[in-house]
Amino acid sequence: MANSRRDKSDSYTLRAHKEGYPARSVYKLEEINASHHLIKPGDRVLDVGAAPGSWTLFVHRALIKGQGKIVSCDLNPLRLDPVPPTVVEITGDAFSKEIRARLVEEGPYDCIISDAAPMTTGNRTVDTTRSEYLAENVVALAAEQLAVHGNLVLKIFQGGGQEAVLKTMRGMFTKAKAFKPKACRDDSFEIYLIGLDKKA
Repeated sequence: MANSRRDKSDSYTLRAHKEGYPARSVYKLEEINASHHLIKPGDRVLDVGAAPGSWTLFVHRALIKGQGKIVSCDLNPLRLDPVPPTVVEITGDAFSKEIRARLVEEGPYDCIISDAAPMTTGNRTVDTTRSEYLAENVVALAAEQLAVHGNLVLKIFQGGGQEAVLKTMRGMFTKAKAFKPKACRDDSFEIYLIGLDKKA
Protein backbone atom coordinates (compact mmCIF):
# COMPACT_ATOMS: atom_id res chain seq x y z
CA MET A 1 0.00 0.00 0.00
CA ALA A 2 1.35 3.43 -0.93
CA ASN A 3 2.37 5.77 1.86
CA SER A 4 0.35 8.92 2.34
CA ARG A 5 1.93 12.33 2.83
CA ARG A 6 1.15 12.01 6.53
CA ASP A 7 3.37 8.92 6.75
CA LYS A 8 6.45 10.74 5.51
CA SER A 9 8.93 12.20 7.95
CA ASP A 10 9.00 15.99 8.19
CA SER A 11 11.30 18.32 10.07
CA TYR A 12 9.38 17.87 13.34
CA THR A 13 9.49 14.07 13.08
CA LEU A 14 13.23 14.10 12.35
CA ARG A 15 13.85 16.51 15.22
CA ALA A 16 11.83 14.35 17.61
CA HIS A 17 13.87 11.27 16.74
CA LYS A 18 17.11 13.23 17.13
CA GLU A 19 16.08 14.56 20.55
CA GLY A 20 14.86 11.19 21.82
CA TYR A 21 11.09 11.74 21.76
CA PRO A 22 8.76 8.94 20.57
CA ALA A 23 6.58 11.29 18.47
CA ARG A 24 6.52 14.75 16.87
CA SER A 25 3.59 15.79 19.08
CA VAL A 26 6.09 17.02 21.67
CA TYR A 27 6.52 20.27 19.74
CA LYS A 28 2.80 21.02 19.95
CA LEU A 29 3.01 21.00 23.75
CA GLU A 30 6.26 22.97 23.65
CA GLU A 31 4.55 25.73 21.65
CA ILE A 32 1.37 25.66 23.75
CA ASN A 33 3.31 25.96 27.00
CA ALA A 34 5.57 28.70 25.66
CA SER A 35 2.48 30.75 24.76
CA HIS A 36 0.30 30.01 27.79
CA HIS A 37 2.62 28.98 30.66
CA LEU A 38 0.59 25.96 31.74
CA ILE A 39 3.20 24.09 33.77
CA LYS A 40 5.96 25.18 36.12
CA PRO A 41 8.60 23.35 38.19
CA GLY A 42 7.09 21.45 41.10
CA ASP A 43 3.67 21.01 39.50
CA ARG A 44 1.65 17.80 39.69
CA VAL A 45 0.56 16.96 36.14
CA LEU A 46 -1.92 14.43 34.76
CA ASP A 47 -1.28 13.30 31.17
CA VAL A 48 -4.40 11.61 29.74
CA GLY A 49 -3.80 9.50 26.65
CA ALA A 50 -0.09 9.70 27.34
CA ALA A 51 1.32 6.93 25.12
CA PRO A 52 3.76 6.76 23.48
CA GLY A 53 5.07 9.32 25.95
CA SER A 54 6.37 12.43 24.20
CA TRP A 55 4.31 14.88 26.25
CA THR A 56 5.20 13.09 29.49
CA LEU A 57 8.90 13.12 28.64
CA PHE A 58 8.83 16.81 27.69
CA VAL A 59 7.09 17.74 30.95
CA HIS A 60 9.73 15.75 32.86
CA ARG A 61 12.71 17.20 31.00
CA ALA A 62 11.73 20.78 30.35
CA LEU A 63 8.87 21.87 32.60
CA ILE A 64 8.71 20.36 36.09
CA LYS A 65 12.49 19.80 36.06
CA GLY A 66 12.48 16.94 38.53
CA GLN A 67 10.56 18.88 41.17
CA GLY A 68 7.01 17.60 40.65
CA LYS A 69 5.12 14.53 39.52
CA ILE A 70 3.53 13.34 36.28
CA VAL A 71 0.75 10.76 36.31
CA SER A 72 0.63 9.28 32.82
CA CYS A 73 -2.45 7.27 31.88
CA ASP A 74 -3.19 5.43 28.65
CA LEU A 75 -4.72 2.20 27.38
CA ASN A 76 -1.23 1.37 26.09
CA PRO A 77 2.10 1.43 27.96
CA LEU A 78 4.56 4.28 27.50
CA ARG A 79 7.39 3.77 25.04
CA LEU A 80 9.97 5.37 27.30
CA ASP A 81 13.08 3.51 28.38
CA PRO A 82 13.61 4.22 31.15
CA VAL A 83 10.39 5.75 32.45
CA PRO A 84 11.49 8.98 34.20
CA PRO A 85 11.57 8.90 38.02
CA THR A 86 8.99 11.71 38.22
CA VAL A 87 6.42 9.58 36.34
CA VAL A 88 3.68 7.37 37.78
CA GLU A 89 2.52 5.19 34.88
CA ILE A 90 -1.06 3.89 34.94
CA THR A 91 -2.17 1.58 32.12
CA GLY A 92 -5.93 1.55 31.64
CA ASP A 93 -8.98 3.63 30.79
CA ALA A 94 -8.75 7.01 32.54
CA PHE A 95 -12.53 7.28 32.43
CA SER A 96 -13.28 3.94 34.09
CA LYS A 97 -14.36 3.81 37.73
CA GLU A 98 -11.29 1.80 38.80
CA ILE A 99 -8.68 4.00 37.09
CA ARG A 100 -10.39 7.25 38.08
CA ALA A 101 -10.11 6.14 41.71
CA ARG A 102 -6.35 5.70 41.22
CA LEU A 103 -6.07 9.11 39.59
CA VAL A 104 -7.85 10.69 42.55
CA GLU A 105 -5.32 9.06 44.91
CA GLU A 106 -2.45 10.70 43.01
CA GLY A 107 -4.13 14.12 42.67
CA PRO A 108 -5.21 16.84 42.82
CA TYR A 109 -3.37 18.20 39.78
CA ASP A 110 -1.98 21.60 38.90
CA CYS A 111 -2.35 20.86 35.20
CA ILE A 112 -4.11 18.25 33.08
CA ILE A 113 -2.83 17.69 29.55
CA SER A 114 -4.35 15.45 26.90
CA ASP A 115 -3.26 14.69 23.35
CA ALA A 116 -5.73 11.78 23.26
CA ALA A 117 -7.41 10.99 19.97
CA PRO A 118 -9.90 8.28 19.03
CA MET A 119 -9.15 5.44 16.64
CA THR A 120 -10.02 7.08 13.33
CA THR A 121 -12.28 5.50 10.72
CA GLY A 122 -11.85 7.92 7.83
CA ASN A 123 -15.46 9.03 8.29
CA ARG A 124 -15.10 12.59 9.52
CA THR A 125 -18.52 12.67 11.20
CA VAL A 126 -17.76 9.53 13.19
CA ASP A 127 -14.24 10.67 14.03
CA THR A 128 -15.25 14.14 15.22
CA THR A 129 -18.06 12.66 17.34
CA ARG A 130 -15.62 10.27 19.01
CA SER A 131 -13.14 13.09 19.56
CA GLU A 132 -15.84 15.24 21.15
CA TYR A 133 -16.70 12.38 23.51
CA LEU A 134 -13.05 12.09 24.58
CA ALA A 135 -12.78 15.84 25.10
CA GLU A 136 -15.93 15.94 27.22
CA ASN A 137 -14.55 13.18 29.42
CA VAL A 138 -11.23 15.00 29.86
CA VAL A 139 -13.12 18.15 30.89
CA ALA A 140 -15.11 16.07 33.38
CA LEU A 141 -11.83 14.77 34.85
CA ALA A 142 -10.61 18.36 35.15
CA ALA A 143 -13.80 19.38 36.92
CA GLU A 144 -13.22 16.84 39.67
CA GLN A 145 -9.43 16.47 39.83
CA LEU A 146 -7.88 19.79 38.81
CA ALA A 147 -6.87 22.09 41.64
CA VAL A 148 -8.20 25.64 41.90
CA HIS A 149 -6.06 27.91 39.64
CA GLY A 150 -5.02 24.82 37.66
CA ASN A 151 -4.72 24.67 33.86
CA LEU A 152 -6.00 22.31 31.15
CA VAL A 153 -5.09 21.57 27.54
CA LEU A 154 -6.83 18.95 25.39
CA LYS A 155 -7.08 17.97 21.74
CA ILE A 156 -10.31 17.88 19.77
CA PHE A 157 -11.07 17.42 16.07
CA GLN A 158 -12.53 20.51 14.38
CA GLY A 159 -16.03 20.10 13.03
CA GLY A 160 -17.25 18.29 16.11
CA GLY A 161 -18.51 19.93 19.24
CA GLN A 162 -15.52 22.09 20.06
CA GLU A 163 -17.67 25.18 20.61
CA ALA A 164 -19.85 23.33 23.13
CA VAL A 165 -16.77 21.98 24.93
CA LEU A 166 -15.22 25.44 24.93
CA LYS A 167 -18.41 26.91 26.39
CA THR A 168 -18.23 24.40 29.27
CA MET A 169 -14.57 25.30 29.83
CA ARG A 170 -15.38 29.02 29.92
CA GLY A 171 -17.64 28.30 32.86
CA MET A 172 -14.81 26.47 34.66
CA PHE A 173 -11.81 28.68 33.88
CA THR A 174 -10.96 32.37 34.04
CA LYS A 175 -9.89 32.13 30.40
CA ALA A 176 -10.52 29.45 27.75
CA LYS A 177 -9.58 29.51 24.07
CA ALA A 178 -8.83 27.41 21.01
CA PHE A 179 -5.26 27.22 19.70
CA LYS A 180 -3.63 25.48 16.74
CA PRO A 181 0.14 25.00 17.10
CA LYS A 182 2.37 25.43 14.06
CA ALA A 183 3.60 21.87 14.64
CA CYS A 184 0.20 20.48 13.57
CA ARG A 185 0.32 19.01 10.08
CA ASP A 186 -1.13 21.24 7.35
CA ASP A 187 -3.87 18.75 6.51
CA SER A 188 -4.78 17.99 10.13
CA PHE A 189 -8.16 19.06 11.52
CA GLU A 190 -7.07 18.81 15.14
CA ILE A 191 -7.12 21.82 17.43
CA TYR A 192 -6.31 22.34 21.10
CA LEU A 193 -8.57 23.82 23.75
CA ILE A 194 -6.83 25.59 26.61
CA GLY A 195 -8.30 26.46 30.00
CA LEU A 196 -6.34 28.79 32.28
CA ASP A 197 -6.83 29.42 36.03
CA LYS A 198 -9.59 27.09 37.19
CA LYS A 199 -12.23 28.93 39.18
CA ALA A 200 -13.00 28.07 42.77
